[in-house]
Amino acid sequence: MDIELDPPNGITGFPLGMPAEDLKTAAAELGRIKVSNDGSAARFSSMKVLALHPQFEIVFHLEDGRTLGAAEVWIPRPGPEDFRIHFRGIDVFRTPARELLGRLGAMGLTVLDETSYAFVPGLSFGFTRVAGHEVPLDTDGEPLYFQAVLTGPKDYYDFKLSEG
Repeated sequence: MDIELDPPNGITGFPLGMPAEDLKTAAAELGRIKVSNDGSAARFSSMKVLALHPQFEIVFHLEDGRTLGAAEVWIPRPGPEDFRIHFRGIDVFRTPARELLGRLGAMGLTVLDETSYAFVPGLSFGFTRVAGHEVPLDTDGEPLYFQAVLTGPKDYYDFKLSEG
């Protein structure tokens, strides 16, 4: 299965703005789903739909409690199916993290590298290298590959531009 990351539009099969009920139906086709804070738009407890496949997870964020606002894809685990998560032809989870950031920068994108986390404001991507299990490490001591990527609307990470 291939999933194309298409910020700021969403990911394959899950466009940003997708209604909650349509999202739940589509996510159930990927595997078991868990819904938390159904319909909630509370700041610290907004609605989330977690799609649980034996080899991967996707967290769908519905900050307004009604429509898809962001999708967070976690690195696929080994298993019988071949999963590839791509952005403009780059395999996001099979390209070493620092190489991936270099390739994004070479595309003219603004890349903010905070070692364990990286952001591409304006597009909008958020990456994490934080892993909850043993993974290959890079020379900087961090996981060699990103462990998750969040795709959000165009201005999702723009606040990072004013930090510093």
